[in-house]
Amino acid sequence: QVQVVESGGGLVQPGGSLRLSCAVSGRSIGVFRMGWYRQAPGKQRELVASIATYGSTNYADSVKGRFTVSRVSAENTMYLRMNSLKPDDTAVYYCNAFGGSQNDYWGQGTQVTVSS
Repeated sequence: QVQVVESGGGLVQPGGSLRLSCAVSGRSIGVFRMGWYRQAPGKQRELVASIATYGSTNYADSVKGRFTVSRVSAENTMYLRMNSLKPDDTAVYYCNAFGGSQNDYWGQGTQVTVSS
């Protein structure tokens, strides 16, 4: 059974940094398209960044140049490095492992709050 677990959220001041982790168990992370999504109160869930099985990355315009997504196969873990954080980045961040409609796994989410 595949499980996806996020960690690393917290409270940070504007301009600060955080690194989120997404640990996958039950299957190799390399078979999934991995993605970070976020949902702020009253807003729809949106894609923040993704990394394809072959390693290409994609970012939302709002985070380009500030966030970096990476994957360490030996750890079966995906990371999201977030720099220059803004209050608008405040949201619950979710990890997704997508391997097709029958293999679509979500974590429980981790809260990121950017506030002074």
